[in-house]
Amino acid sequence: MEQFDRLIQIIARLRSEDGCPWDRQQTHHSLKQCFVEEVYEVLEAIDTGEPEGICEELGDVLLQVVLHAQIAAEDEQFDIEDVLRRINEKLTYRHPHVFGDVSVSDAEEVLCRWEQLKRAETGATDRQSVLDGIPKTLPALQRAKRLQERASRVGFDWEDISGPWAKLFEEIQELQQAADAQDRSSIVHELGDLLIAVVNVARRLGVSAEEALRAANNRFAARFRVVEEQAAKQGRELAQMTLAEMDELWEQAKAAEADAP
Repeated sequence: MEQFDRLIQIIARLRSEDGCPWDRQQTHHSLKQCFVEEVYEVLEAIDTGEPEGICEELGDVLLQVVLHAQIAAEDEQFDIEDVLRRINEKLTYRHPHVFGDVSVSDAEEVLCRWEQLKRAETGATDRQSVLDGIPKTLPALQRAKRLQERASRVGFDWEDISGPWAKLFEEIQELQQAADAQDRSSIVHELGDLLIAVVNVARRLGVSAEEALRAANNRFAARFRVVEEQAAKQGRELAQMTLAEMDELWEQAKAAEADAP
């Protein structure tokens, strides 16, 4: 594609001797945080639902991919053609129900076969656990969900949601007991178990705990800004208001949010 080829040429120019000093000094490691931030900006654009924003942020992610490939090409490791070839081969191999003669009944069977095919691939045969390959750098809630999904595929799961519900209430009690005992180590331990239980309930309800928490964070931030604005209209500082007074403004912000179209 013309525009993709142009992007490759632009990145190569930026990395050349007469290119950009900043781009020239970048490495795979120095770009790690940039890559993560660009992905999160895509997620934020998706949450806003603005196509133009999504389009722009996807371009920034693509820039990172091409830049990493260019760095590798300069070290004679691989180039963007190798990246494209590998992903094309991987997609066709892992979708024999589309590109081959395999039949599947539903999406769950697709996921099971996907994991089987991954384990059979070169480079994956040395994995000792069904949990191997899940990045430790994933956000904790997302990684918890992925771990639980993998374990579930080999039968390590409750038959229905009553098990996760019971475990959730059990973990709440254990956290309260640890808090009552003022045992910090146990509090941290039990809080982690509680979060795992929350993720498990969310998974069984078909909800992403990570997405739910992100949305809740956004709601909190939006409502708190309204509280600040309303306090400012009254000529008051939040630090000078009582909790009850701030809570009244908070409830007004919630009500306004509910009435919004």
